[in-house]
Amino acid sequence: MISRRGALTALGASLAAGAWPSAAQQIFDPRGGDNDLKLTEAQRQAGEAFLRRHPSIDVHAHPGRFFLRDLTRQNATTRAMGAPFEAKALAAMAKGHVTAALFNCVSDAVLLEQSPTKGLVAARDFEPGEAWADYQRQIGTLQALVARGDAAPGRNGRDIAGALATGHTACVFAVEGGDFIEDRLERVHTAYADGVRSITIVHYHPNQIGDPQTETPRFPGLTPLGRKIVREMNRAGVLVDLAHASMGVTRDAVEVSTRPMMISHTNLKRPDVDHPRLVSAEHARLVTSHGGIVGSVPSGIGQKTVADWIASILRLVEVVGIDHVAIGTDMDANYMPVFSDYADWPLIPASLLAHGMAEDEVAKVMGGNFLRVMAAARP
Repeated sequence: MISRRGALTALGASLAAGAWPSAAQQIFDPRGGDNDLKLTEAQRQAGEAFLRRHPSIDVHAHPGRFFLRDLTRQNATTRAMGAPFEAKALAAMAKGHVTAALFNCVSDAVLLEQSPTKGLVAARDFEPGEAWADYQRQIGTLQALVARGDAAPGRNGRDIAGALATGHTACVFAVEGGDFIEDRLERVHTAYADGVRSITIVHYHPNQIGDPQTETPRFPGLTPLGRKIVREMNRAGVLVDLAHASMGVTRDAVEVSTRPMMISHTNLKRPDVDHPRLVSAEHARLVTSHGGIVGSVPSGIGQKTVADWIASILRLVEVVGIDHVAIGTDMDANYMPVFSDYADWPLIPASLLAHGMAEDEVAKVMGGNFLRVMAAARP
């Protein structure tokens, strides 16, 4: 078997930063395949057997692009994504034995356009009441999904354990972007009551909380209101997700938060791969040193194959420790994904096991670490 460090060395020169494609390419152009993994049939079966024994959780996803359901105000980016397909996504999740996923609403989707040099950017600001109304639309879609029985509820660890036992997929409500909160702290508690268990406080739109890592910062870190919102999320039991947040926002959030947080979908920078959506080891350790986790994403940034992504996961383990790594696919809104079908979910534990990782360690990466942080977020 290949050692973790050996896999990282082999990855080395193959990584290179990619240019931003068009909006349509960003969503629809998966890269590579699974043949580069070179798994035996026995190893693939081991991955499937693992998922029947252990909970597995995608800590950041947009399954079937549910966030587009009943969207009335379209832009070029949302039109390029096409129609939502929740049923197809859930069928693939069932086939792949995905126990749970954080179904992320996209707070600023109605604002986003494609820049030829910067990727997704906010082309305008919200109109009065627009962000809150769009939050309600998307949460309504998720609530209906669970009410119909298309997905199991995912409000806590017990729900997720129940989904594993019954072979269903649990839907953990989440929101990417805290714009909908505006300056109304009570909305954090409303969101929790609605079922939201995680909020990515900053997305692509520079908001009232702070700045994204892909824009020139307006503030050195969290705004005064942003500090209050992080504290209110701690009080309400909503997990703080620092994906997309600037280093300054991350540093301030670690100072303010009394509970572990996460960076749900990113990878580590390398000397030959530097991109604003990646984080330094220092950035990652800011979060993990306070009990948090970092989810590895199968994006096309510095990765061309599933094997490249597995090496990124292993590198995160080397840098921040086995207790602080998770899987965040950003499915079905990822940037040139190297992994794009939930039916292939067993390839992840199969590959980690094949690289010599112990079963209990794989269990932490696939879901156990997130369950710990989710439990710790409760007031």
